[in-house]
Amino acid sequence: MNASTITAKTVGPALTFRKGLRDGLPICLGYLSVSFAFGMMAVEGGLPVWAAVLISMTNLTSSGQFAGTALIFAGGSYLEIGITTFVINIRYMLMSLSLSQKVDPNMSALSRSILSFGNTDEVFAVAMQQQGKIPSCYLSGLILTPYCGWTLGTFLGAACTGILPLSVRSALGIAIYGMFIAIIIPPSRHSRAVLVTVLLSTAISCLFAFTPGFEQLSSGWVIIICAILAAGYAAFRFPVDVEPLEEGEKA
Repeated sequence: MNASTITAKTVGPALTFRKGLRDGLPICLGYLSVSFAFGMMAVEGGLPVWAAVLISMTNLTSSGQFAGTALIFAGGSYLEIGITTFVINIRYMLMSLSLSQKVDPNMSALSRSILSFGNTDEVFAVAMQQQGKIPSCYLSGLILTPYCGWTLGTFLGAACTGILPLSVRSALGIAIYGMFIAIIIPPSRHSRAVLVTVLLSTAISCLFAFTPGFEQLSSGWVIIICAILAAGYAAFRFPVDVEPLEEGEKA
């Protein structure tokens, strides 16, 4: 059996570039409002519009950008900024490790490296819901739409600084939470494993938030610990059955 036949069997159905663009559209719309708020914050802090847009184009991480930019305005050292953003964004390493097991095994190392840049929380959640292996074309479309939305929202927010009242600017930051809820609720209704994982991670997060002594832990570490514990329990409690390759596919 040749490689093309193997790929056709392992890659999910109809995971095309166009489908990736469509699936990334809700993420794009959610990113618009959040990055709009970031653009406003960056310019209000003294950064030029082009610098705010460049940060979004080269980082693509909401919490990391907000925290890093706030430290810049507060006069933080390079070491403090580096450690803070590393801790907040280290969760992407865990998500990339998980996603690497989901992508098409024929995807080159260069493609994996390039596409890993766009692996955000929401992109990861949508990608992991797909059936079968994920080809690079689908993942490219899934990343491109949110990336454009994040960049455009930053530009619009930076350019519109001073026009909108503070109450409106503050309300824009809530959209990211509504978007993420919209991503996890549908699969939670159909998969007990997803539901248990979501509830367990929420419970652990609340434990850190309301337990004396734990509230001082950074949000980055809380996210990492919640992800490891919840995902580890789900992997143990709801193991995924791996179908063996056919005799002709082993080559």
